[in-house]
Amino acid sequence: MTKAISKVKTIKVIDLFAGIGGIRLGFERVYHGKIESVFSSEWNKYSVQTYQANFGMENVHGDITKVDISDIPYHDILLAGFPCQPFSQAGLKKGFEDTRGTLFFDIARILEAKKPKAFLLENVKQLRGHDKGRTLEVIIKTLKEIGYKNVQYTLLKARDFGLPQNRERLYIVGFLDDTVPFEFPKPLSVETRVGDVLEQKVDEKYTISDRLWAGHQRRKIENRRKGKGFGYSIFTYDSPYTSTISARYYKDGSEILIAQEGKNPRKVTPKEASRLQGFPEDFKIPVSDTQAYQQFGNSVPVKVIEAIAKEMLPHLS
Repeated sequence: MTKAISKVKTIKVIDLFAGIGGIRLGFERVYHGKIESVFSSEWNKYSVQTYQANFGMENVHGDITKVDISDIPYHDILLAGFPCQPFSQAGLKKGFEDTRGTLFFDIARILEAKKPKAFLLENVKQLRGHDKGRTLEVIIKTLKEIGYKNVQYTLLKARDFGLPQNRERLYIVGFLDDTVPFEFPKPLSVETRVGDVLEQKVDEKYTISDRLWAGHQRRKIENRRKGKGFGYSIFTYDSPYTSTISARYYKDGSEILIAQEGKNPRKVTPKEASRLQGFPEDFKIPVSDTQAYQQFGNSVPVKVIEAIAKEMLPHLS
């Protein structure tokens, strides 16, 4: 792999629905200075603030639906963690037409116009079963109609790639060259432990209040009585992994609470949320805790992206 990387020239990427740059970061950490981001797009101003704090004050375009195709430069790889709006008519029409009116259409129109060598798309695992599988079927069919006959997708878990978080996401990879023998990375078979990402000293403000703790316990009892599995989840230093951190984590932290001896459990800190997603220690968090939780909850597990990038690289050399 090292030999392959050394022979690769600079690879140009565009970073769509960029968030705080998790997908781009995964590629940069593998390609060792050989990645050049020639275009990025993100509409949330707080995410842009974090993005620019870590990647430099480059221009980040806003709403991709308002960007003219002529303003997007040619590139080798399109990267996108796109929001998937429901396809209200998926399955009623065919192929490319079915994607109009969704944010996926903006990816499709760029791929059709610029024809990069490859792409990586990321989305929630529920996309695979949305509308009984028809939504994903339309997406794959659309990509093939555009010219990407070589399209593969799979679900990958963060905990299978060294991160103590049970985060499962759908990844779609495509190449213009239909002879490329791409395969998704295999699980690393390494043990994970929540304690490895926890800070030694944590501000008391992250300990949840008596009122919130009582509410969590009451709701869990009520949900159990109704036959629902919803409720808070507590983890310790020795837990192998946490549940998935979400963009709503800032509200009450219920999906990931850390046990504390002799007092109420606490939320993870923004730095711990960053580590759960595999961001490096020097990753800057210039925003409030509320915004940070939303940003990391919306982001990607960087180590999974790194693993995918390692598999894509040899086919672009």
